[in-house]
Amino acid sequence: MKEGATIFQRRIVIGAAMCVAAFALVVVRLVDVTVFHAAQHRSVAAAIASYRTDLVDRNGEILARDIPVQDLYARPHAFWDASYAAHALSQAAGADEARLKRMFAETRKPYVFVARALTPDAQDRVMHAGLPGLEFQPGYKRYYPDGRATAQVLGRTGLDDDGETIGLSGLEMGLDQQLRDGEPGQSVALSIDMRVQYILAHEVEASRNEFSAKQAGGLVLDVRTGEVLGMVSLPDFDPNARTLGTGDTEHNLVGQDVFELGSVFKIFSFTLATEDHKMRPDEILPIGNGYKIGRFTIHEAEHMPATLAARDVLALSSNIGTTQIALRSGPERQRQFLERMGLLNAIHTELPEARRPQFPAHWGQVETATVSFGHGISVSPLAFAAAAAAIVNGGRKIVPTFLKHPEDGRGEQLIKPETSEKMRDLLRYVVTNGTGKKADVPGYDVGGKTGSAQKARIGGHGYEHKLVTSFCAVFPVHDPRYLVFVVLDEPHGTKQTFGFALAGYTAAPLAGRVISRIAPILGVPQHQDPIVVARGTP
Repeated sequence: MKEGATIFQRRIVIGAAMCVAAFALVVVRLVDVTVFHAAQHRSVAAAIASYRTDLVDRNGEILARDIPVQDLYARPHAFWDASYAAHALSQAAGADEARLKRMFAETRKPYVFVARALTPDAQDRVMHAGLPGLEFQPGYKRYYPDGRATAQVLGRTGLDDDGETIGLSGLEMGLDQQLRDGEPGQSVALSIDMRVQYILAHEVEASRNEFSAKQAGGLVLDVRTGEVLGMVSLPDFDPNARTLGTGDTEHNLVGQDVFELGSVFKIFSFTLATEDHKMRPDEILPIGNGYKIGRFTIHEAEHMPATLAARDVLALSSNIGTTQIALRSGPERQRQFLERMGLLNAIHTELPEARRPQFPAHWGQVETATVSFGHGISVSPLAFAAAAAAIVNGGRKIVPTFLKHPEDGRGEQLIKPETSEKMRDLLRYVVTNGTGKKADVPGYDVGGKTGSAQKARIGGHGYEHKLVTSFCAVFPVHDPRYLVFVVLDEPHGTKQTFGFALAGYTAAPLAGRVISRIAPILGVPQHQDPIVVARGTP
């Protein structure tokens, strides 16, 4: 008769059975992860290893590059308590606890992104949390060597729920598809010239500080190719920081805002009149103390002579004279012309941020008058610059681009070449004899126009005693290559400007300083004897 198993033998059998069960569980789990979840694992690994292509300026200088970092990922199915894990990881890695809880609940995902670019201290905290199923993976962080200098045009990137980098604003967003899944060594060449960008940023910031402006911006545009060589908007932000600092903004006023730009819009009124042979530069127009249209009276911003030659109407920026010239074309023709110039539609470039212009729903005689001197119609500085470039480049349409494209980009003929030539003469006359004198740069034959507009009240009822000042400059004016447009929002007069904040005192000198610094860099030849258009009525 056999003896029964002792208590020790039974314990050994039970222990062995538990070991076998545990081993079987591990084997089953390994098969599940390595076989059934293999495809998902590979797709997550591919996302982890994704690389974003470099952005470089037109001369090859790096503007944005992915640098290697350590990212943290988690396997939710390894957690016994997903809620506790989410809390612990949020404390250790600085991740959003609510997001982690939501993502951990989606058990179909084998890996969940936790945090990007962890510091060594944060990695230690994660390890001390003692959680299973965590992995540090090599990843990338977007770095901008020039910081604020290019922030508003390049924009910034962020992360989706899977930890993949996506463009959130600026060219990072506009070129997102082209930049994703790139390879080290590849790059996308932009039209931006960092030499021009630094100069523009420096001068715009100096003028904003000098005149205590709320915001300020500017751009430099090649009028033949459409390339944007520089774009600045202040205030800006640090694209390498995780959060915005006090007073910082991602808002790009040059490409995103629309303004009533005021008298700089007279460029289009004179172009239309010249195109339709409705005006001669030497004809005399009565100015007086006001011009009545029904129950409305048009006034001047500054005192004007009793009469002015048409060229002096533009040079001295007379609202009354411009109104008379615009009314010769009439509402229908004015609207048709502005639409043809692209000013009544949103402009489309690689920048995703763009607003539609604002203009009158009813376009009658009064609207024709106010629009002629830049009130009652709001456009973005970028859209204005594109239309102005067509006025001076021989009359052909250009589409602004932020990609390097040195070939001639001029398209459809919008105005006659002879109209363009006559307008270049008039714009030069504004600088030599009118409100644009402070933009003149000896040897570079600058042409341009000032713009000073009262800001419309919020809600559209009347105007505030606040200005938006701007200056549109082209050089060299008789063979134009570049356009500079600058804008100051709510500038204040200073002792040096005798308290005046009009564009001739604020925006014009800013444009002149930019031109004097970028013209030699861009290889624009300097004339020994600058061209001066014959003087008309003083």
